[in-house]
Amino acid sequence: MAGPVFVVLWSTGFIGAKYGLPYAEPLTFLAIRFVAVIMILLLWVLISRAPWPSAAECRFLLLVGALLHGVYLGGVFTAIWLGLEAGVAALIVCMQPILSAVLARTMLGERMRRVQLAGLVLGLLGAGLVVSRKLGAGIGDLGGLMLCIAGLVGISVATIVQKKYAADAPMRSGAVVQYLGALALIAPLAFLFETREVSWTGEFVFALGWLVIVLSVGAVGLLMGLIRRGEASKVASLFFLVPPCTALMAWGLFGEVLGPVAIVGMILAAAGVAMVMRGGRQS
Repeated sequence: MAGPVFVVLWSTGFIGAKYGLPYAEPLTFLAIRFVAVIMILLLWVLISRAPWPSAAECRFLLLVGALLHGVYLGGVFTAIWLGLEAGVAALIVCMQPILSAVLARTMLGERMRRVQLAGLVLGLLGAGLVVSRKLGAGIGDLGGLMLCIAGLVGISVATIVQKKYAADAPMRSGAVVQYLGALALIAPLAFLFETREVSWTGEFVFALGWLVIVLSVGAVGLLMGLIRRGEASKVASLFFLVPPCTALMAWGLFGEVLGPVAIVGMILAAAGVAMVMRGGRQS
């Protein structure tokens, strides 16, 4: 059940961004979020007396945090803030399984069966169908598109680095180190390029709280656990379900209509994920 729960929680990140970004600039929003997460996780580590990673693990965890939370979230949040539609952002990010599969083959030596490769292609096709009409209508700011692609590269590389160099690091204290790495990247950029003004409305507080507790603590913890227990390519395949799930949430919350093409895309994406997951099991 961890995989489906992760997909649902991760998908809410795009919804939370849409709720909160009208009231704060993206990097400022993320810096506040990271500070809150660090405080919560640090308190948890101290109370539970969890062990800390080694110095060698900390170096890689800082890198993973900068890539996973800094580059990925910074790119996606800024892209949406610049006008890139959430569905298009989700589509770009869902290409991660393709990139992660290539990196896993070269960096981790993982082998993919033909059924898994077919599942990756099918999942990408299904996710693409979900947002095909939005792509046809235009994708907004070109700079936002490039930032979202940078986020895609960031999360893909972070997944491989975590699996290869820091898979056995303590999760709670390791998460603290990761968010410190992200904050070290995002905070200076916020001071250099943003006004850092925040409207503390109820909507912003709700979005911030949701992203801190549910996303940064819950979903990211699940992601690290899934990476630790499974092949990187199989974990990455779950991201194929994020665009359909995000589209479904947007339909319920914002009234965005899901047409027949989107429904077919959801089915194809789910089938693709099933092929990748089943194909990776030992017979």
